[in-house]
Amino acid sequence: MSDRRGPRTYEPRAFPPFAVTVDVVVFTTVEDELQVLLVERGQDPFRGAWALPGGFVRPREGLADAAARELAEETAVARGPDWLEQLGAWGNPKRDPRMRVVTVAYWAICADLPPPSGGGDAARAALVPVPRIEEGRVFLAFDHAEIALAALARLRARIHETAVAARFCPREFTITQLRRVHEAVWNTRLDPGNFQRRIREAAWLAPADRIRPSGAAGGRPASVWTAREASPFGADFLADGAPPLASAPPGRRTRRPAPPSTGSRG
Repeated sequence: MSDRRGPRTYEPRAFPPFAVTVDVVVFTTVEDELQVLLVERGQDPFRGAWALPGGFVRPREGLADAAARELAEETAVARGPDWLEQLGAWGNPKRDPRMRVVTVAYWAICADLPPPSGGGDAARAALVPVPRIEEGRVFLAFDHAEIALAALARLRARIHETAVAARFCPREFTITQLRRVHEAVWNTRLDPGNFQRRIREAAWLAPADRIRPSGAAGGRPASVWTAREASPFGADFLADGAPPLASAPPGRRTRRPAPPSTGSRG
C-alpha cells in the first residue's frame, strides 16, 4: 500500500550522535628492529598512555587529509595524504569512553623517519619496538593495540608479495639489507643463502649496475639492487603463516629494551 503522506523529512536529531576519528600506524626499522611510531597522550581519557597518532576529523576535511594533519601535529612527521594507505575501520560502541566514535585507520612505511616530536594533544612521541606490542608488554589506549597488530598483519602479508621490503631501504640496497628487513618484520632469523637464492627470483628486484666496495674487513664486493614497480612474488613464498624464505625453523631474535614508556604494562 502506497504512503500518501508524501516524502519524509530527514531529521538528524532523531539519530544518536557519534564522531569520526583517524589513527595512523607508521612503521620503520632502527638497528634492524621493526618499530612503530607512538605518542603519549596528554589528555583524558588514557592520559599518560601510549597511543597511535590520530584525532577527530574536522567537518569539511577528508579522511586521509585528517590523518596526515594529525600525524604532523602530534609527531612532527609531515607527509602528504597520498603517503598513507587506508587499513580499515573500527567501530565497537564501547571503544571510546567519551561517546560513540568510529575510527578509520591508515598505515605507512618510512625508511628515513625523522626524530619524532610530540605536539598538539600528544605529550611526546617516540618509536617503540613492535615485538613489545605483539607480546602485550606495552599498553595502548582505546583499541590501538588491535589496530597496530592489524597493520602488522597487513605488512607481513605484503612483504612476501611485493617490493614492500624495499620501502624500508635506501633507493639502492644490498641483499643483506633486504634480508634484515624481512627478519625485522617477522622478528626471526632467516638463512642468508636460502634468502639470497629465492629473493633473486623476485620480479620487482633489479640490479643497480654497480658494485658496493668491500669494507675494511675485506671480502667480496656486494651487488647493489633497486626496486622496480611492485610485482607479486607468488603464493609459494608464504605457507601456513610461516615467514617466507626460511629454510629451517627460525630462532627468536635477541630483543633490546624499549625506551622508557609511560603507561606500559608488565
